[in-house]
Amino acid sequence: MTERIVVVGAALLDGDRLLAARRSAPEDLAGRWELPGGKVEPGERPEEALVRELREELGVTAEAVERVPGEWPLRPPYVLHVWTARLRPGSPAPAPLEDHDALRWLTPDEIWDVDWLDQDVPAVRETITRLGTRTR
Repeated sequence: MTERIVVVGAALLDGDRLLAARRSAPEDLAGRWELPGGKVEPGERPEEALVRELREELGVTAEAVERVPGEWPLRPPYVLHVWTARLRPGSPAPAPLEDHDALRWLTPDEIWDVDWLDQDVPAVRETITRLGTRTR
């Protein structure tokens, strides 16, 4: 049996806005949008991985708030777990430092205006359902 590797995605919130990040690599994902995040390293708690990944990818100081129920398959052996997160007071504004070339804060009416990665769509749908906003 292959061991699963957890990837944490951040539903980074600012009021009712959700941050989307546009992939710059790899080529097959470039130009599509995702929830920022990355792999949980051995010995690391998912919440710690989320904070680390947001610091590395976006240059922010953030905190995990709560896990969004669900688990979404990525390419084997990876699975996606999503956490809501918020910027800590005094954090710099997010910037696309690593793996992304653009960021966009989306209001509830704009959530589906970007071309989300297929594997992120169900996670985004579950996140916004839990936040009480509309889905497509």
